[in-house]
Amino acid sequence: MCGIVGYIGRRDCTEVLMDGLEKLEYRGYDSAGIAVFENDVIKTVKTQGKLDVMRKKLDEEGSPSGHCGIGHTRWATHGEPSDVNSHPHSNGRVTIVHNGIIENYIQLKEFLTEKGYVFVSQTDSEVVACLLDYYYSERNPLRAIMETVKELEGSYALGILFKDFPDRVYATRKGSPLIVGKGEGESFIASDIPAFLKYTKNYVLPEDDEIVCMDENGVEFFDVHGLPVEKEVNVAEWDVERAQKCGYPHFMIKEIHEQPEVVRQTIESVVKDGVPDFSEAGLTDEMLRGFERIFIVACGTAMHAGIVARYAIEKLARVPVTVEVASEFRYMDPIVGKNDLVIAVSQSGETADTKAALELSKERGAKTLAVVNVKYSAIAREADMFIHTLAGPEIAVASTKAYTVQIAVLYLIAFRMAFARGKISGEELKRLTAQLYDASKSIQDIIDRKAECQFIASKLVNVENLFFIGRSFDYALSLEGSLKLKEITYIHSEAYAAGELKHGTISLIEDKVPVITVATQSDILAKTISNMEEVKARGAMVIALCRKGTEFSADTVDMRFDIDTPLDDMLIPLPTVCALQLIAYYTSVLRGIDPDKPRNLAKAVTTE
Repeated sequence: MCGIVGYIGRRDCTEVLMDGLEKLEYRGYDSAGIAVFENDVIKTVKTQGKLDVMRKKLDEEGSPSGHCGIGHTRWATHGEPSDVNSHPHSNGRVTIVHNGIIENYIQLKEFLTEKGYVFVSQTDSEVVACLLDYYYSERNPLRAIMETVKELEGSYALGILFKDFPDRVYATRKGSPLIVGKGEGESFIASDIPAFLKYTKNYVLPEDDEIVCMDENGVEFFDVHGLPVEKEVNVAEWDVERAQKCGYPHFMIKEIHEQPEVVRQTIESVVKDGVPDFSEAGLTDEMLRGFERIFIVACGTAMHAGIVARYAIEKLARVPVTVEVASEFRYMDPIVGKNDLVIAVSQSGETADTKAALELSKERGAKTLAVVNVKYSAIAREADMFIHTLAGPEIAVASTKAYTVQIAVLYLIAFRMAFARGKISGEELKRLTAQLYDASKSIQDIIDRKAECQFIASKLVNVENLFFIGRSFDYALSLEGSLKLKEITYIHSEAYAAGELKHGTISLIEDKVPVITVATQSDILAKTISNMEEVKARGAMVIALCRKGTEFSADTVDMRFDIDTPLDDMLIPLPTVCALQLIAYYTSVLRGIDPDKPRNLAKAVTTE
């Protein structure tokens, strides 16, 4: 949600800012803007709409010419999308861009109104600009920022320009992502590394309430008291190519194709001598034996990965697992404590609700483990233990490869926990690990058959409603398949445990309504087939994803996609979900929708 960039150096600032914002489009936004020092005057250009609208406006009005500035893509929270509500916001002497939510902005706005400030937007962000101006009476930027952050409640990442200092960019953060890039004779701030990756791989992570000052001499960091802070410089492992389309029409299809490699790499990163080994993360066999309960907290696709993990952990290790939507977990007063393990799963590592659930769990004495794709993220740093999934940059809003590597890691945790608790032998541990490693081949086989998925998609283009059903692991996949399809095609789609259909939902099944059935679990296949026959009898168009060789009675299935794999039933979700991803992708494309940037959605949900 929202993207921030800032730059000072020798390059054309406008182009650097616009290029950086383009790299952050995956975060979701409805408006954009930049502010650049031009001849010591801050020139601001902003507009509702996508970056192509912004570029058109720059062409018509003229691009600011300078070497120091800030930029922003806004995802509306306070105030509708509009030119006025777009960032940057200014109050004469101070111009800012803001990611996050200021929870006490109404009180601050009332105070500032009494002091004579006039507001032109509906945003909480403009309040920050005015408050900075209020504390800028001494013409001391550092002091103004220090006093302002004392007053702010909520989350924020701020890029700040002071009109009296045309050669500086200031920044600070609390609870929202902000990264500093350090190049040769140039410096950057951004919400995420891809914004400046083409210029430098060197980055620094400011902590909450630290203040960043970038000028022509480099970058300085200060703590909440204004004292200098020495910071470690890190080197990004990502490369520019992995953050580009590389000839694919969309990032989503590129990222689907990357899944065999990233799943294999992720598995290799935590496997030693043929078995999973999490000692580097601090997760020992002794700990795995001692946990009485496991909670998996996550949102959206990551939560669906957690549901797959629940089935695997309970099946193998016989430990009770609860999977909770992070936004509910944090407010339900959960019974969690000393002998529990809380696994926080997040692609970005910045998901606000998941981070809050993690913090609550720590407060109550539980051990916490982060499974995230960004090692410098807030959740990775906050958790007691951390496992890094190696999906690399995932640019498309709809998650694909981040989901499959999450499942791979969670499977390995299930394997190791089962072994540590004496539920499986060392030989079985090695067998399961080897089979999981080989899952990459089965994933590639599915991707190689994408034309079959495209054919199924062609039958879904004009439908208004559809359903996914399945049981056990297949139900977990149905949830993800439904979410993937609805978020990028805008088709109303729901997923149900197949046995739940007759408890109300079957009333919605009528002639030609598609029902996509995931039927890969041999021990409950007969039950799933009976549910397929129920919906077929009511006129549904039944599409089955099943193992090769699965037999159905006459006329039960209209279309089928065979999963030809030697994998155990427990591991078959890995290749099967790729077929669901491809069906969703091609349906989106055939409907004329950009699957990379679905409306109203953001990649990293950093606010409630």
